[in-house]
Amino acid sequence: MTTAPTAKSATAPDRTFALTKRLFAYKPGLFAFNLFMWGMVHVSPALLALAISRIFGQLDQAELLRKSGADTGAAILAAWVFVGWFALVRASRFGIFYGAFRAFIEIWYTLDALLRRNLLGYLLTARGSRRLPDTPAEAVSRFRDDVEDVAGYVEVWIDSLGFVLYSLVAITLMARVDPLITVLVCAPLLLMVAFVQKLSPTIRSYRRRMREATARVTDFIGETFGAVSAVKLAAREDGMVVHLRHLGETRRHAALRDVLLTELIRGVNTNMVNLAVGLVLLLGANKIRGGTLEIADFVLFIGLLPRLTGSMGFFGDAIARHRRTGVSYDRMTRLLQDAPDTNIVEHHPVYLHAGPPAPPAAPPELPLEELRVSGLTATHDSGLGVRDASFTVQQGEFVVVTGRIGSGKSTLLRALLGLIPAQSGTVEWNGQVVVDPATFLVPPRSAYTSQIPSLFSDSLRENVLSGSSEDRLGRAVRLAVLEPDLAQLPQGLDTPVGARGVKLSGGQMQRTAVARMLARDADLLVFDDVSSALDARTEAQLWDGLFSETDATCLVVSHRRAALSRADRILLMQDGRIVDEGTLEGLLGRSEEMRALWAEQPS
Repeated sequence: MTTAPTAKSATAPDRTFALTKRLFAYKPGLFAFNLFMWGMVHVSPALLALAISRIFGQLDQAELLRKSGADTGAAILAAWVFVGWFALVRASRFGIFYGAFRAFIEIWYTLDALLRRNLLGYLLTARGSRRLPDTPAEAVSRFRDDVEDVAGYVEVWIDSLGFVLYSLVAITLMARVDPLITVLVCAPLLLMVAFVQKLSPTIRSYRRRMREATARVTDFIGETFGAVSAVKLAAREDGMVVHLRHLGETRRHAALRDVLLTELIRGVNTNMVNLAVGLVLLLGANKIRGGTLEIADFVLFIGLLPRLTGSMGFFGDAIARHRRTGVSYDRMTRLLQDAPDTNIVEHHPVYLHAGPPAPPAAPPELPLEELRVSGLTATHDSGLGVRDASFTVQQGEFVVVTGRIGSGKSTLLRALLGLIPAQSGTVEWNGQVVVDPATFLVPPRSAYTSQIPSLFSDSLRENVLSGSSEDRLGRAVRLAVLEPDLAQLPQGLDTPVGARGVKLSGGQMQRTAVARMLARDADLLVFDDVSSALDARTEAQLWDGLFSETDATCLVVSHRRAALSRADRILLMQDGRIVDEGTLEGLLGRSEEMRALWAEQPS
């Protein structure tokens, strides 16, 4: 398994900024349009407050003119002009907000799709073996929660320009009226920034614990659904419920800490707002009584103040969201393991407004003549595995790998196909070294069925085809000896197989996986003990059909007589090594181990 990225790359102080900058560069025009539209949305309240202030100013002037006996017409007309200004800005703001909201939804889902595309794309297509560093449920949590956190962080940057512009306009207008009150109003901003900066390590820690606790709950639920029969047979339902309750309580406490910290920051923001409002009311009222502050200026302060103090709260919350987004980037980096640091935000088409292009052409055909494996070594952490394995498979051969449980048969196939990392050895296809077996040994070159096949929660038809042409379905079902089962299934090929194929028997699951493999033409067919859940008659039909209707080369792990008796050559394994090789007759004549294995199998 590949190693996780170093701590340095995962915690660099400017990493979140750098990755987010790269993310916005994916659609620079759309990002700029969002900045412009939301800038107008956030700045327009300043124009409304200024208009209201001017209305009060003109009305105040009209009252003074009336008391002096002068004509008030011009002042009243100017007041109506500012009323029209207010109405125009107010009406325009609805249209601007609608356009801004549409643009925001566009960039949100575009970046959301890009992040998920990059995560899934690397896991599926990266060179070498791909093994999740954590549980599948933890991976789902990163695809769902962490991607949404990063996409939600977009909102901070889009709103930031508008709030900055509003703050500059508001502070400028207020400072022209009374610099002292303006300074007192802005002071909480510095306090808020210092407060959130102090809490930064705690913010990251609480968010990470909450995400991990959530993943443990979903992982346990998924594993439970996949092992319902085992739980019932062991009569452990009560124990499972108790453990789930314990996991739920752990998650509740972790989520509660995270939410309480978030609400604490918001509460401090709110108190700062109230403090600023109180200062303006107190100082402004005294200045009005003293005649040093006009009504229009006081109205301007009151109109600008709520959104200005709200902007201060926004900047404090933005720092907290920045820390949480850093946690999400770190978690996604761990999921991709050895990927380049910027792989998460690489630019690729996402096709939100049009259908995807045609799939890439199949790899160039290199019909198998000889597969040669030399010195292949692949060991697990426990020390078990396969060591120094060497053998060849010629075109058209039926080669069987046999041995006792734990002798390394399945490990040999998985290392050969690049599904697990190999420490040494080479694989050659027609004399050419295969640099990356995981991406080379795929259809149309090779197809593989594992000992415990993985089926999707879909219909039997979709599990067999998996994107292949419909005209391949009948032949694949017939060769996999699935036709007798279709008559027993309620909806035939359209029967849902359930999560991981839970609605099918073990033999039906294995033969469905075989049919899926046969629906794609491949030169080399690799079977990992697929006959273990089949009766002798069905197994014989499976091999007979392959021999009579295909000329594929087969590499099979099996200890059953039906496969051994048909083998052109047999590879005998003991303790992770190939200890002998030959025909069944030859091995039975010279190998005590082979005779023991043969005797253990029913005729």
